[in-house]
Amino acid sequence: MSDIELENKIVTMLKTIYDPEIPVDIFELGLIYEVKIDNDKNVDIDMTLTSPNCPVAESLPKEVEDKVASVEGVTSAKVNIVFDPTWDKDMMSEEAKLELGFL
Repeated sequence: MSDIELENKIVTMLKTIYDPEIPVDIFELGLIYEVKIDNDKNVDIDMTLTSPNCPVAESLPKEVEDKVASVEGVTSAKVNIVFDPTWDKDMMSEEAKLELGFL
């Protein structure tokens, strides 16, 4: 399986994970900054939260790690929480903005 195929499977999985306070998945919300796959199929994900005080700051990264690690072809998954750049609604996809009434 190519890295591109694997990345597509990972993105599909990320789109099944929702911020509990917003009815949009974390990928469309723009919370995923980067997905890196090394030669051994270890996945490193840089993601942020809608705020540092997010009520799921503990559980959401773990859910992302567990679900991405369960993707066929992935050896391991690690989430790095970053707050630079700070998330804002401009990072959402057009679909997410439409869903939330920003368009």
